[in-house]
Amino acid sequence: MKTILLDTNFLVECAKNRIDIHEELRRILDFSFEVAILDRTMEELDEIIARGKKEGQAAKLAKMILMTKRVTVIPTEGGHTDNLLLDKADENNIIATMDKELKQRLKRKKQDVVIMRGKNRLTVIGA
Repeated sequence: MKTILLDTNFLVECAKNRIDIHEELRRILDFSFEVAILDRTMEELDEIIARGKKEGQAAKLAKMILMTKRVTVIPTEGGHTDNLLLDKADENNIIATMDKELKQRLKRKKQDVVIMRGKNRLTVIGA
């Protein structure tokens, strides 16, 4: 079973655009998977919520979805979230992100990435 690791910006964008992440992942992936986040992702969502505005509302919705759906929280030793995600990326872990720099770094590492296409669909781009 593979793990789909969700980045903070991916969660916020999906919440903003009302994308059902689990349903879309089932639609685009033809293998069994579990959805996970890093513990740092929850901290980043809290920081975005504290800032308020539209992003804060989307982050609040994303956090609520994470708490109601079955999402595994992976503990880390701290550090920058993008670097932690890059370290976790391998044949068993696929990163879901909208971060341009992280996508490029994953592509150089020859890793698949789940991204949002348009405003209502997810897709996997290969390395």
